[in-house]
Amino acid sequence: MPKQQYVEYHLLQTVPPANLNRDDQGNPKEAFFGGVRRSRVSSQAWKRATRIEFDRHLPEADQSTRTKQIAKQLAGRLRDRTDVDAEQAQRLAGALLEPLGIKAGRKAGDTAYLLYYGYGQLDRIVDLVADRAIDLAALPEDELTAAVKDIKVADELKSGHPMGVALFGRMVADIPSLNVDAAAQVAHALSTHRVELEADYYTAVDDANEQDETGAGMIGSIGFNSATLYRYAVIGLHQLVGNIGSTEAALEAIQRFGRAFALSMPTGHITSFAHRTRPSLVAVVVRDDQPVNLVSAFERPVPDADPSGAACGVAAESAGRLAHEYLRSVRQWGDQPVHAGVSHAFDATADDDIARAFGDNQPFDQMLQGLDEALARTWQS
Repeated sequence: MPKQQYVEYHLLQTVPPANLNRDDQGNPKEAFFGGVRRSRVSSQAWKRATRIEFDRHLPEADQSTRTKQIAKQLAGRLRDRTDVDAEQAQRLAGALLEPLGIKAGRKAGDTAYLLYYGYGQLDRIVDLVADRAIDLAALPEDELTAAVKDIKVADELKSGHPMGVALFGRMVADIPSLNVDAAAQVAHALSTHRVELEADYYTAVDDANEQDETGAGMIGSIGFNSATLYRYAVIGLHQLVGNIGSTEAALEAIQRFGRAFALSMPTGHITSFAHRTRPSLVAVVVRDDQPVNLVSAFERPVPDADPSGAACGVAAESAGRLAHEYLRSVRQWGDQPVHAGVSHAFDATADDDIARAFGDNQPFDQMLQGLDEALARTWQS
């Protein structure tokens, strides 16, 4: 069993006109890389999309949420599981959470910051008081505070983490004991090529206008761009095993993350652009030394034609660049990846380059199964 091991996901995904992740001006986020302007989707935006997709396929007890409303959610579970009324449940929830020292937010009942936790962890907190909730709720304020101060609420939030919290971590600046070091890192998605900001000027007609009435009922403008994006994420499997406490559960989380990361999509202005696509390439690499982001493959922006002038799609050229960069890195640094696999939608010409780097093209599910088998051999031996 290795001391450390990293599972990398390298994706290429072409997105049509869209505004996936807007900046403070309402335009798609951008970045300069390789001396030119690129389309960018922040890691936070794609992590949230991945978390939502990840939890969508789990039973509620295994799901997690990031919210300021932990008191409200705990009160709701107390009300559902016991005979206390809404007011008593809110009061009891507040008393149970007070010893944690979580700062109060501006809105009554909210915390000052988003707290990431599992619904199963809330259920276990309810388990601590379910059989005496009515008696506790009937106590005066001082007696209630004294009665619950020794209940190990914090212990339930420090252990038994759901897959989501184990993967994405939790940061509580003023209560370090509640922190969970994230097992997953997600890079900002970056276009492999130069982009230009465009604007969609639109008008809306008032359907109730009389025939002789002209003009728009509303006008506006939305910034957009279109891009082939390089997306990258890595999971420290050793950290994930430590966070979850089970190798079997960690391997399951790896599979679920791979699917969720590939199929997730930020939803900014999605109604206007219907921009959901699927990746044209997903490659997985397992390393025992350190993770490697291959974005340097695109430091020189991909053109829309090869040097000979022959037509060459941006996505296909990007796939070849990614494969070459991987092989160059392996040769230069003497890397010995434990495993590599790929699933892609390119023709035989591009497939030759990709196969030399990551192996034969496989259906997505088969590629994930191969990853699982490779990790199982290492971690269950």
